[in-house]
Amino acid sequence: MTKAAVDDPAPGTIGASRAFAWLLVITGAAGLLAAWVITIDKFKLLEDPGFTPGCSLNPVVSCGNIMKSDQASVFGFPNPMLGLVAYGMVIAIGVGLLAGARYRRWYWLGLNAGTLFGVVFCAWLTYQSLYEINALCLWCCLAWVGTIVMFWYVTSHNVRHGVIPAPAGLRTFFGEFTWVLPVLHVGIIGMLILTRWWDFWTG
Repeated sequence: MTKAAVDDPAPGTIGASRAFAWLLVITGAAGLLAAWVITIDKFKLLEDPGFTPGCSLNPVVSCGNIMKSDQASVFGFPNPMLGLVAYGMVIAIGVGLLAGARYRRWYWLGLNAGTLFGVVFCAWLTYQSLYEINALCLWCCLAWVGTIVMFWYVTSHNVRHGVIPAPAGLRTFFGEFTWVLPVLHVGIIGMLILTRWWDFWTG
């Protein structure tokens, strides 16, 4: 096999920039850290019902109330255990890209589907946290932000590289203004949190 054949990328595969690879590693690490801390605190809470997590700071910022809710185990096991697997996979994909890996279209679509599930799940958890449980978990917020940023940039990558068919205008938008979408998305959640407990924040 010639050197040129070795250097040529595999046909039908798509790589990514180092910046994008690092974004996957960093957002995945943020989510993994949050899931790890919540999992440890959940185990401590199961061992000692009187345990108070370190992020239970006041009646609103109360991780303990979140962990004790039914929504914290919506699939029959603690939600952060799902995060331990999912965010770990994202980190592995990012590290692979840093090492020069290139993935096929179905792989990129699978990653997009996974991040879409994550961002929809986070939206549901946000609603439950604000309007049903009436408490906020700072570690959950970190996981939400990481997932949101991850989703929009994975979608941007797939649109710009033709993995997801899109008009030229949309490809141009994602090429220049991807950052607008996660900023707007996180900003909306921030405004919902601010207005939900306005009296508490300003009291």
